[in-house]
Amino acid sequence: MDNGTGRRVRSNRSPGKDSAKVPLHAAETWHPAPMRILLVEDDSSIAEPLVSGLERQGYQLTWVSTGADALNADPGDMVLLDLGLPDLDGQVVCRRLRDKTDVPIIIVTARSDEIDRVALLELGADDYLTKPFGFRELVARMRAVARRSQRSSGLAATDSPDEPFAVGEVTLDRRTRKVMVGGVPVSLTPKEFDLLAFLAQDPGAVQARGHIIEEVWDEHWWGSTKTLDVHIASLRKKLGEADIIETVRGVGYRLAVDEEDQER
Repeated sequence: MDNGTGRRVRSNRSPGKDSAKVPLHAAETWHPAPMRILLVEDDSSIAEPLVSGLERQGYQLTWVSTGADALNADPGDMVLLDLGLPDLDGQVVCRRLRDKTDVPIIIVTARSDEIDRVALLELGADDYLTKPFGFRELVARMRAVARRSQRSSGLAATDSPDEPFAVGEVTLDRRTRKVMVGGVPVSLTPKEFDLLAFLAQDPGAVQARGHIIEEVWDEHWWGSTKTLDVHIASLRKKLGEADIIETVRGVGYRLAVDEEDQER
């Protein structure tokens, strides 16, 4: 259905026979209210069965086929973004979406090399799937990312959120999700902020790699653990203090603090 803006909006409805294009299996609707999904995919042979299948899982879909329409659309609660768009490079769309919204972004791409994956995570994507993929895997990834998003949004409400945490020249405010270095604002992706906030919950304590992945990403994380190293490297670069996050070889990472910081 066209809503007059050139975008096709699909609401929950009883599927017809054509919706059988996607193999579906009985599953409970885990979200208490219809979760709004923005699907950005120019290939109708992929988009149409995805829309039908996700609607049957209880999601509410808005489907657009260009990068321009994606940037003008309401991102809803989550974005599924294809990289191979006809007008804009998907990485550009991902970066611009991240600049204006904190909703989770899952990349759906035919590009499988590690460089593209790392670049997308640095741009703010929360997860990625390479084509071809199974419908059940997509739904599992969406659920996992949604759980991580809900959990990380709660970080701002814990550990005296009204009191910013400072170590060295770095100040982190969980309530506003802002970070400053020497009084200058620093732009972090949502996942970079979550990682820094997690380490700041217990400054000086060593956090095992597996524990960090479970708490900041998900206990059922599908991707490479190199993702953690990429985000640590990016944080060090953005914060301008390479030694603020220490590597504990064979174990994990810790937020380095000195006695002056601990007394604050």
